[in-house]
Amino acid sequence: MTASFRLFSLFALSFGLSAALNAQGSLQQQLDARTKAAEGQISPTVKKTMAEALQALQDQNITQHALQVGDRVPSFSLPNAVGDEIALADLLEQGPVVVTFYRGGWCPYCNLQLAMLQQYLPALNKAGAQLVAISPESPDQALSVREKHELEFQVLSDDNNDVARWFGIVYQLPDDLVQQYQQWGIPLHHKRDAADAYELPLAATYVIDRQGIVRWAFLNADYTQRAEPRDIVAAVEKL
Repeated sequence: MTASFRLFSLFALSFGLSAALNAQGSLQQQLDARTKAAEGQISPTVKKTMAEALQALQDQNITQHALQVGDRVPSFSLPNAVGDEIALADLLEQGPVVVTFYRGGWCPYCNLQLAMLQQYLPALNKAGAQLVAISPESPDQALSVREKHELEFQVLSDDNNDVARWFGIVYQLPDDLVQQYQQWGIPLHHKRDAADAYELPLAATYVIDRQGIVRWAFLNADYTQRAEPRDIVAAVEKL
């Protein structure tokens, strides 16, 4: 195991579920604290690579091309952590649905977000909504994430980022960032028809009403910025 991977693993563990449960303040405050803690452990070269990748993504205006408030969500069905197919249409028959996309269980920011979403799940359910989290990871990996964080909501596997692509939130990682992630031992997912094209979804969150229309959305090209769970609950309560 390389020193860089040990370092990355340490971050992932240090800022996972325990941080989400024990830290005070908003989700974004916790994410910012994680970023600050990591800054001193990442070399200037790696910081430059990551900053340039983010700037390039922002320059693509990807958030402007994604599904927006007022758009109709395409119908989809994905396997959950135990391989059962979960259809959006079936969920919408029961009420509004919150769909949140995450990069993978390897991402400490995603771990923090998922853990806090679990804390807010009773409030979401009380407001009549169901929550699903989607990533390009396999059902086995989704199961690991669900068990690790004791998640009581559905965690779905979007192989090849097909559903995320329908939402317009998929982007290709630049080669230098791919190399850095691979040095850290991060299990990236390449596009099915292009083995050298590695992709991720934005960490986007959508509130969808029973008619399948987006009523609230959080879109940001910066993966360190996430939707506040309390804002998601407030959006559902307004439906």
